[in-house]
Amino acid sequence: MTVSDGGPQRGGATESSTLPMDDGDIHVCQDGPRDAPALLLIHGSASSTRSWDPMVPLLTGSHRVIRIDLLGHGRSAKPAERGYALPDQADRVGAALDRLGVEHAVVVGHSSGGAVATALAEQRPDLVTALALINTGPRLDAFIAPGSAAAGPSQWPPADEQLRRFASTAFSRAGYRIPPELLDDVRAMTYHTFTATMQATRHYLEQRALPDRLAVLGKSLLVIFGEDDRRWRSSSASDYRAVPGAKVELLPGLGHSPLLEDPPRTAAPLLAFAATHAVRAD
Repeated sequence: MTVSDGGPQRGGATESSTLPMDDGDIHVCQDGPRDAPALLLIHGSASSTRSWDPMVPLLTGSHRVIRIDLLGHGRSAKPAERGYALPDQADRVGAALDRLGVEHAVVVGHSSGGAVATALAEQRPDLVTALALINTGPRLDAFIAPGSAAAGPSQWPPADEQLRRFASTAFSRAGYRIPPELLDDVRAMTYHTFTATMQATRHYLEQRALPDRLAVLGKSLLVIFGEDDRRWRSSSASDYRAVPGAKVELLPGLGHSPLLEDPPRTAAPLLAFAATHAVRAD
């Protein structure tokens, strides 16, 4: 099913579609010219395609921008009996791109979405031309433990104040107000999908750190990190320099979500990187 949902596309509405998969329906958004080079945006845990809304108009002038709600998130299915391991999420993303006829894409991931992007590059090196990771922790020891959890199973969905406390560490820019739709994304998850997706990221990083995974793939890598991140130590961004040719950009004054806190400053290095590695559709 394909509908127009009046989203952030410059000069037109976002094309929103639902792709039936064996594990459950996957929601996809597309913006920009369909014959332009593909730029895939993958959100982080407890988020959705909407986290990219402020960035999309800055990217569609030169790219076909594709966003996917990972299983368990946003408008995708949230099955209780399915696995949420990162390789499984990456496999679904690859299958969705195949359905859309995308043969090559620069893949961008925010937070744990960067780990999904890495898993996709491991599985489908033919599909991923280059990787950009935004505030993606390279290894578990870079994680900053939260002061409080979102809620327990008996308190799900969380109350508004619990959600605000949980979400507050995702932002550091002075005066930034958390968009209510981002809180809605957490509230719309089931307790199972919320905890299972968090555990999946932990398990993936426990198996092998991201720089070690990326170093053997031979893919160009851009790392963007808000310098005031309150969830992952920004100093850990330097770990990615172990990847041959990796570029690391620190953004002072921004936190874990620079794509929301300052979209233009986040888009600038991303556009320059994507222009170098983009492959136009045949």
